[in-house]
Amino acid sequence: MHHDLSGEAFRAHVRDWLSANVPPGFLADAPGYTTPTLQQCRDFEAAMHRAGLAGITWPRAYGGHGRTLREHLVANQEIGRLALPESVSSIGKELAGPIILAIGTEEQKQRYLPAILEMREMWCQGFSEPEAGSDLAGLRTRATRDGAGWRITGQKIWTSGAAKAARCLLLARTGPLEDRHKGLALFAVPMDAPGIRVRPIRQINDKDGGFAEVFLDDVPVGPEDALGAPDEGWNAAIRVLGIERATNRMYRAWRFENELRHLVAACRQDPALAPLLRDGAYRQRIAATLVDIEMVKGNVEPVVEALVAGEAIGARGSLMKLHWSEAHQRFAALAMEILGMASPDAPPPVLQAQKRFKDIYLQARAETIYAGTTEIQLGIIADRVLNLPRGK
Repeated sequence: MHHDLSGEAFRAHVRDWLSANVPPGFLADAPGYTTPTLQQCRDFEAAMHRAGLAGITWPRAYGGHGRTLREHLVANQEIGRLALPESVSSIGKELAGPIILAIGTEEQKQRYLPAILEMREMWCQGFSEPEAGSDLAGLRTRATRDGAGWRITGQKIWTSGAAKAARCLLLARTGPLEDRHKGLALFAVPMDAPGIRVRPIRQINDKDGGFAEVFLDDVPVGPEDALGAPDEGWNAAIRVLGIERATNRMYRAWRFENELRHLVAACRQDPALAPLLRDGAYRQRIAATLVDIEMVKGNVEPVVEALVAGEAIGARGSLMKLHWSEAHQRFAALAMEILGMASPDAPPPVLQAQKRFKDIYLQARAETIYAGTTEIQLGIIADRVLNLPRGK
């Protein structure tokens, strides 16, 4: 479905559709919130796509809506204002999809992209490894030629959503380990292929099904599932991570704002917490959070304009990722500190906020790790933005 709207008319369409179609109990800051099931999330995201709220910039030929990145930002702002569940298909929509658009064959685009947007196939990302950590160039999973296809052997870790994924965007080495950046290839590996074993990792927030280890033992992969040339994997991976750091989840700033509004609203409901909103020290920290939110917003909009103008984002994505991840951790810690002082018989809105912010706090611990750790981001900024000399 495509609506020939522009500017504020498109914003009004997005806002009206969300107002009419968000299922009851889906909003984490509203009374009656219940954690949606995976199927409920898939159904809702498929409906969002049909309404023109997902795949916004992808070509219509592949199931997208052919709109501009500015309209993508508008939709993200409106989505972010609501405390909706996070996408259960962000790897497919935000990583695999853009890479397939960039380096995939016409057949691969036709095969994979509509299935991602229609929520028929979910993806995971096989980059991190036990021995490589954040050093992507040190990965050891190996792809060897097998006729026209490949055989892949190795191990991946911290693979988000591996247990529910149909495909894995997997980076493997085709050359010697000493080549580091050279001889790396990308594959769209079917997760039901023989030789794949998935083992979920229990998380600190006591939830299963998020992260997993993936073991690959001589897994056959056909030539139709190789993405790009065998030595193109590194450049494609860097492009993936640049996209992930700079443009993915543009709604973050507006969702961050929603979280702050929820915290303040909850505090006003509890006689033990309301005075904290008038306390000078806490007011300063809440004000600092507002400044952080405005900075996250201010980082997004120029990047959109730069991309529209055809500029490469490069290392700027690291500045953005470093700031929002550190800022969100600071805010999550502040929220936990404040809500920890609630009345023993706190009203239901405060209990709901406590549950939400416990999840946010625990999730935020990972935000300085995924998409490249803080240490990796600092190295990129020092090297490529500030041009500092390398240490001995």
